[in-house]
Amino acid sequence: MREIPDRPSGWRRLVNAFGYSLAGLVTAFRNEPAFRQIVALNAVLIPVSFLLSVSALERTLLIAVCLLAVIVELINSAIEAAIDRISLEFHPLSKNAKDMGSAAQLIALVIIIATWVGVLWGSV
Repeated sequence: MREIPDRPSGWRRLVNAFGYSLAGLVTAFRNEPAFRQIVALNAVLIPVSFLLSVSALERTLLIAVCLLAVIVELINSAIEAAIDRISLEFHPLSKNAKDMGSAAQLIALVIIIATWVGVLWGSV
């Protein structure tokens, strides 16, 4: 694979990518109420997972599903931003894209509920 000369590579590329990722997290936190809500949910659920008498694998699963919702919300917010960048006018395809992103987040939240109920029910 040919390297593009004006783009950073190696460690510089990794450092840049890390900076872009942090900028994305900051932007989402500042501009997306739904992202802040998911972060708040995680701020409660993740510490609670350490108070539960569950196995390390179960705790890891409880935390992983919480972080999954963060990932889905970031992707959903990115889709919404891209659609809004194209046009703020109503278009059925734009609505479909936004609705599908929202549906993905709903499923992520259902996964959280199902996982937490399943683990807690199994540890009673």
